[in-house]
Amino acid sequence: MTAQTLVLPPLVPENAPFSTEQRAWLNGFFAGLLSMDGGMQALSRDAATALLGSPLPGEGASAPAEEDDGAPWHDASLPIDERMEMAAGKPVKRRMFAAMAQQDCGQCGYLCESYSAAIATGEEKKLNLCVPGGKETTRMLKKLFAELDGGDAAPAKPAAVPAPAAPASAEPGRSRETPVEAAFLSKRAVSGEGSDKETNHVEIDLSASGLTYEPGDSFGLFATNAPELCAAVAARLGVAEDVEVSHDGHTLPLKTWLAERVALGAAPDALFELLGAYVESSDDKQTLAKLAEGEDPDGDLATLDVLAALEKFPAATPPIAELLGALDPLQPRLYSISSALSADPAKVSLTVAAVRYRIGDRTRLGLASTYLADRVAPGDRLKVYVQKAHGFALPKDGAVPIVMVGPGTGVAPFRSFLRERKATNAAGGAWLFYGHQHEATDYYYRDEIADLQAAGALTKLSLAWSRDGAEKVYVQDRMRESGAELWSWLESGAHFYVCGDAKRMAADVEKALVEVVAAHGAKSADEAKAFVAGLKKAGRYQADVY
Repeated sequence: MTAQTLVLPPLVPENAPFSTEQRAWLNGFFAGLLSMDGGMQALSRDAATALLGSPLPGEGASAPAEEDDGAPWHDASLPIDERMEMAAGKPVKRRMFAAMAQQDCGQCGYLCESYSAAIATGEEKKLNLCVPGGKETTRMLKKLFAELDGGDAAPAKPAAVPAPAAPASAEPGRSRETPVEAAFLSKRAVSGEGSDKETNHVEIDLSASGLTYEPGDSFGLFATNAPELCAAVAARLGVAEDVEVSHDGHTLPLKTWLAERVALGAAPDALFELLGAYVESSDDKQTLAKLAEGEDPDGDLATLDVLAALEKFPAATPPIAELLGALDPLQPRLYSISSALSADPAKVSLTVAAVRYRIGDRTRLGLASTYLADRVAPGDRLKVYVQKAHGFALPKDGAVPIVMVGPGTGVAPFRSFLRERKATNAAGGAWLFYGHQHEATDYYYRDEIADLQAAGALTKLSLAWSRDGAEKVYVQDRMRESGAELWSWLESGAHFYVCGDAKRMAADVEKALVEVVAAHGAKSADEAKAFVAGLKKAGRYQADVY
């Protein structure tokens, strides 16, 4: 028997004077009332109208056309060129929204839409806060910002109500602006000896921090740059690390600036612009000008971190304070939480793959992943915060079945989900699609997964090992193989979740789901796409991608 799902339109329009989280909560509250009898429906509409000070959509009011465009570019799997094409002709604020990485990760202190709105209204001056979007987002924002400043296109007209505020919370430990301290407890390897990945299970003590979280939330932490990288940058500049440097209203040792305040990863365009002002060679000036515009004259742009850029142009010796001003701020990093307070009181765990790769004669290091793997010890105090999930959470009713697709470290939030479901004796079925390269070395949490199966918290498990056979097999292949059963779970009201790589895996998983719906739900390709889109609107298809 096919389950019928009521899909309600948002009641609180995007131009209402609330943050994205507040709108989501209000929409959920009013939608819950609307699902009841007619009297409660009338009450909820009256309450919403009173709260908003204007009629609800469909009752004489509508959102401005620029906000009522559906944001088709809000898809993290789309490259920026496609997103900008979708937003062509829209007001600058909407094109800024399209320029973001569309992950709503919160690392910038906003969501993608509220960050763009804050820039467009002048509330936010920094254009380089989108960590997953990186340089391509920053470059596009600079171009669009020039339009706001009197370029070819007129800025969007201000809305009749204030722009949505950044979703940051003043409560300690609830945003990047208000981190708290928590003690590092331990790490243990979950990847086996011989694996191509070095993946650790990390535990952090929250008992003295006052922090709590829900399954699906993310954990933010402020890491520091590797000491050897900081020392190499200082040596290239010819300045001792203990020299005091004044910049941006602060006087700190150069070592502190390099370790804690500025990013030493991919060289920003502003650094190339600065170096261009301090070289004499016309060839160097021309090369730096091209690099600053995103061109790749020597074919090495992708390899140029801050140190490599400084070494490529040894004649450039800018003043230290100017150099610091040309570097991006060091941003916190977010990780999916892999624990559940119901099962793991007063602590949080993360599943982190240490990033290390070699370019030339130097090993490059992931910032936070190697910070947790190499540079902290039990008892060390970390600056941390909890990033509330935006549309990635367990169903309120534990009887609702769930389907989870999370290869590699994408299994992290689903470990949290399953531990929560076990602790709360949830009755709904739970199906996990997990995979990696090799079963022998890359089966993270193998024993725990077996225990969850034995306890009945995990009712079905599908595994995919891409390098163990003659042909590569991925989680999306297992979905297709089990298509009939997967469709029956969806028919019975299952919620579908995916976690992992946004550009490839998550896009492939969505494509496979559309194919399953078409093949086993007797739908055309367009009908299957509409069905999956309906799952998303109903909150039954949720993604945590990066």
